[in-house]
Amino acid sequence: MQNYQLTIQKLTHYALSGCAVLMLSVMSACSSDTGQQANSAEQNAAHPQTPATAVPIVSEAEHSHSLADALSSSQANHEMMQVQGLAMKMARSRQVLGFAPPIPVTQGETYGPVIENGVKSVALEPISTFSIDVDTGSYSNVRRMLNQGLLPPADAVRVEEFINYFDYQYSGPDMTTAPFSVSTAMAVSPWDSEKHLVRIALRGYEPEVDTALGRNLVFLLDVSGSMAQADKLPLLSRSLNLLSQQLKAADRVSIVVYAGASGVVLEPTPGDQHSKIQLALTQLQAGGATNGHAGIELAYQMAERAFIKNGINRVILATDGDFNVGIHDHNQLIELIKRKKNSGIALTTLGFGQGNYNDHVMEQLADAGNGNYQYIDTIHEARKVLVDELSSTLMTIAKDVKIQVEFNPANVAEYRLLGYENRRLNQEDFNNDKVDAGEIGAGHTVTAFYEVSLVGSNNKYLDPLRYGTNSQQNITRPSGALANEIALVKLRYKPLDSDNSVLLTQTIDKKQITDFNQQSDDFRFASSVLGFAHKLKRSVYLQAMDYAQLIDIAQQAKGQDEFGYRAQFIQLLKSAASIQDTATVKQDITQAVEADRQNDALPQPRLTVVNGMAIN
Repeated sequence: MQNYQLTIQKLTHYALSGCAVLMLSVMSACSSDTGQQANSAEQNAAHPQTPATAVPIVSEAEHSHSLADALSSSQANHEMMQVQGLAMKMARSRQVLGFAPPIPVTQGETYGPVIENGVKSVALEPISTFSIDVDTGSYSNVRRMLNQGLLPPADAVRVEEFINYFDYQYSGPDMTTAPFSVSTAMAVSPWDSEKHLVRIALRGYEPEVDTALGRNLVFLLDVSGSMAQADKLPLLSRSLNLLSQQLKAADRVSIVVYAGASGVVLEPTPGDQHSKIQLALTQLQAGGATNGHAGIELAYQMAERAFIKNGINRVILATDGDFNVGIHDHNQLIELIKRKKNSGIALTTLGFGQGNYNDHVMEQLADAGNGNYQYIDTIHEARKVLVDELSSTLMTIAKDVKIQVEFNPANVAEYRLLGYENRRLNQEDFNNDKVDAGEIGAGHTVTAFYEVSLVGSNNKYLDPLRYGTNSQQNITRPSGALANEIALVKLRYKPLDSDNSVLLTQTIDKKQITDFNQQSDDFRFASSVLGFAHKLKRSVYLQAMDYAQLIDIAQQAKGQDEFGYRAQFIQLLKSAASIQDTATVKQDITQAVEADRQNDALPQPRLTVVNGMAIN
């Protein structure tokens, strides 16, 4: 009984305190019932039934005065059930107004485990090595969830893919030295004045596309039964039609489909035959199981038939990633793709749909195929990837790009790489040209951040060892120019026509340290993005930040925003903040209702009403 009173009090409190979302959810639930009753009115007239009892709307005062009297009759139990039903309906009404629990209903979707990078002591581990990553699929996939009123699973959030979704105005390269530029920056953290953010930034050059060489593209399309949804095969067809409109006579397009079996829908066709390509795309229909292995084999055969020497040769796999026929061990599929990339044919993956989406496989296949991974949630995202950024999506300018950072223990006490968990390499892998790494496309920008604590910081993650060699007194302090260095940044990459890597180096100096607000718009905006990713991951790090601060940083640093992606990001920040707030309210209500439900299962004491008072 007390739990019922508590439930009523909580519901009334939320309503009276201005929780508009909760009130609207009750109204929506009630109006939904009213609509259902209206829609069934004609059926009830033709087939008379016992009318359902309406749920009474009772004020808190009326409830308090009448509760004791009601306990002595069967009507009391009925009213209690109605109150409980109303509360349960309010808890379930999130689908109408965007209520979401901390983890959304994504049971059918697959995400690889992402264990956050930990904090490293510079005295013990001064070197950090990783491969670059130009995928962006994590950001657009999570955007889809937020737009549906859901918070994402933590493993769906990859920090580097959030940051690299956006373009930054980094200076271009001097083509006499490398196909991409390298720049560094460092500022006090906006969330902790005792820590600093270090940024490493790359920008690839944008060559004029030599259409005389041409582009040999094979569209490998999943037409299995799981693709028979509006956000899958129909969106896929429209997206690839956008790409095909960009092609010229020197280009070649083939279309291979797979379901229970695979087949060729379009033989290698000149890229300027847009009507023929479009007709093939619009006639696709979904049905059957998903034999991705057979489709990939056939797609590579088509790519080899139309191979363009010194041109762009690429298979574009478009699917929800739900392979359920053929090779069930994805490692075998990955090994197949690795073998094929050695022949000069890369693989790009485009993800579509939800419910059964396999993000983990899509990312792995693209990595194995020297390609990139994007998730297409709207036709606008398709235009971004396949029209506005077509060159960077298709044209590789450098391969096997690795980054190694050596921190100076005389100035830096500890560090943490933000993101790139799936791209970490061993220290010895940096100089080993046999070890695979990521590719960078024409015009691509790649950004990586470290959070560091300088020597003398009063807020370190790690305590000094009582026994060991990481005491600052035991560190040999460099002299001269080295004394002012924060870190040495080294990069290795392979030119497209070579299997031998080229080394680039650059230092980060103390004089580069600035206040956060003195940094560029790009630095500050990217910082808000990495902060957002940490919030969505429910990270144990960067605890001091909140959504209000992230929104303020992003708004102040929006800068140049030709296509509106940064403005859209700010709206996502606001949406995520609202979803988190309503999720907290919903959780409170659900817990109260669950307590009532459990108490209902317990034996209830017999009550007697004397002079209007209930007694045992």
